[in-house]
Amino acid sequence: MSEVSGNLTPPKQSLFDWLGGGEQATARLRTLVETFYDTMEQDPKAAGIRAMHPVDMTQAREKLFMFLTGWSGGPPLYVERYGHPRLRARHLPFSIGESERDQWMYCMIKAMHHIELEPTLIQHFATQLYGVADFMRNRAE
Repeated sequence: MSEVSGNLTPPKQSLFDWLGGGEQATARLRTLVETFYDTMEQDPKAAGIRAMHPVDMTQAREKLFMFLTGWSGGPPLYVERYGHPRLRARHLPFSIGESERDQWMYCMIKAMHHIELEPTLIQHFATQLYGVADFMRNRAE
């Protein structure tokens, strides 16, 4: 523990470590991604973003899992297989506005709650992902 301004604060750690690191974090991220896409497929509130995906989302599920693993501080699986994510460029073919961003975040936060991540982890993870999701917007509202 380090002392900052008289307060004890835990050492900084990656989201991957916060998820348990190693195999535990990998399993939790896999479950998160599967639950995220299951939510997208089943929840009418996500119909807009579901329509942007192919019928078979096997590849989308794997790519998001690989991306989140590296993005959260774990092994750079996505980069090793596909190179730099270039997220914004890869999403340019899709019209993404506030509604699509919010549907994506809705599915992700719902998945986080469903797999019972700790509330402080959900808050931090969602805050970090919101920045990424907001960066994907390419349509003026």
